[in-house]
Amino acid sequence: MILNLIFLLCFSTSALAFDQALPGYRYDFPKDHFAHPTFKTEWWYYTGNLATPQGRRFGFELTFFRQAQRERTAGQSVWEIDDIYLAHLALSDIHGQRFFKDERLNRGGPGLAGARLEDARIWNGNWQVRWTDVTDPLGAQQLQAFSADFALELTLSPRKGPVIHGVDGVSQKASGAGQASHYVSFTRLDVAGLLTLRNEKHSVNGTAWMDHEFFTHSLDPDQAGWDWASIQLENNAELMLYRLRRNDGTADPHSAGSYIDGRGRPRHLSATEIQMQPQGDVWLSSKTGARYPLRWSISVPSLGIELLCTTPFREQEVVSQRGTSPNYWEGAVDFTGRIDGKPIRGIGYLEMTGYDRPVNLGDAGP
Repeated sequence: MILNLIFLLCFSTSALAFDQALPGYRYDFPKDHFAHPTFKTEWWYYTGNLATPQGRRFGFELTFFRQAQRERTAGQSVWEIDDIYLAHLALSDIHGQRFFKDERLNRGGPGLAGARLEDARIWNGNWQVRWTDVTDPLGAQQLQAFSADFALELTLSPRKGPVIHGVDGVSQKASGAGQASHYVSFTRLDVAGLLTLRNEKHSVNGTAWMDHEFFTHSLDPDQAGWDWASIQLENNAELMLYRLRRNDGTADPHSAGSYIDGRGRPRHLSATEIQMQPQGDVWLSSKTGARYPLRWSISVPSLGIELLCTTPFREQEVVSQRGTSPNYWEGAVDFTGRIDGKPIRGIGYLEMTGYDRPVNLGDAGP
């Protein structure tokens, strides 16, 4: 997501030589699905809700991050470090109330990690997403990832084309030119495939969401963290909402979102149109001491939307193994509520950062 995390705080690089996310950007697909080395930071973020034919439910996360370390120069060795790549992999076993996670850190080097149109894939080692036909906006994407505890082999088929968030090509996160990202999503991907959990194989189906962002600057030092939700409603509409939190706990006026109707048409939502508030039910992490609110009220009065967000599994916190990224809660959630007075349900993912300590991003903010 736009506001996922900046994974390499320990690798500090000047942002002056990199491009900034500015209004007027015109997307060029399929090229813009892949790497943008002239921007400092980039990520591709897949989350989804899966179930077996018997109804056993799982949530998954696979995210790829690229952080530029310096400008590229002609004729340099493939072993010189231009970009660092991090990947996070997580599985929520809702029925068993178990959470599994893994991470990888690589240089680009001679094919160790990357995101290339020529290869039609994004990868870090043997974790990858490969497009079957990059020229088709609804072409399938093949996701594969393997860890010691579980493996995912999934086909993701977009039900809608890519959605561009924000206004005039940018998703503004703070005041000032360039304090923004270029942000595109596949908001509803049908999923089918195989999940292997500790040698037990499960056929699964479900839906997923994919975010891709690239930028050089984004957050303001006064912004302590964020709360982000992807919402897939049963009427075939989606919502993406992010609530930027300032150091005093109040919502930042640059919070925003998007509503995507059943035909895939997006509508930008400003901070004044969104109400996203915690409603108690705080979970205390024994690992980080963070106190995460797991129950949220969400409303968009202009669209007649009123929702309650809850989770079927509390312990979905991603704690950095190497200390190269902030700790955050990222998990499967459920939505119930009404649209124009009529009952509605949905599923999605919730992300919360900055609850153990403020996320200090500096020039590397999302």
